[in-house]
Amino acid sequence: MCEAVVGPHPFTTGGLVLIEGSVLTALQRFRQDASCKPEAGGILLGYRRERHLHVVLATSPAPGDTRGRTYFYRTAAPHHRIAMKKWRASGGTLDYVGEWHTHPEQQPVPSRLDLEQWLAIHGARSGIGMIFIIVGSASQNWYGVGQGQFLRRVHLAPSVD
Repeated sequence: MCEAVVGPHPFTTGGLVLIEGSVLTALQRFRQDASCKPEAGGILLGYRRERHLHVVLATSPAPGDTRGRTYFYRTAAPHHRIAMKKWRASGGTLDYVGEWHTHPEQQPVPSRLDLEQWLAIHGARSGIGMIFIIVGSASQNWYGVGQGQFLRRVHLAPSVD
């Protein structure tokens, strides 16, 4: 099982970004560590607690998603249904907090398309922070937080209990 990772929220003084180890373990299953594996992706669910962003769940690729070696297109409906079910079960506290997908590169870097899509997502949310993860083909992931018209890479490290 992967360890949780944590780091500073780039847009909120004193805020943190925390991703649970169970989420990272789930994402690792889709790592493109063989040439036959297509890209995968989904949404991230979690909590906004004052200044903090806490990721606790991720959806997996769903029927209807389009996957290839260097592309992933998420179909909204199945991921939205899961998000709404979890939101209702949490009494309206568990929220859509971001997106994740894989890249077939050891040190993943967002593509122009990634950046454009993410800007549309976080730009439409009135200054609410959103997290984006790219799972690399080796052990490295790329983490970023978008808010308003800005996106910043964040460096997260294993949390210390």
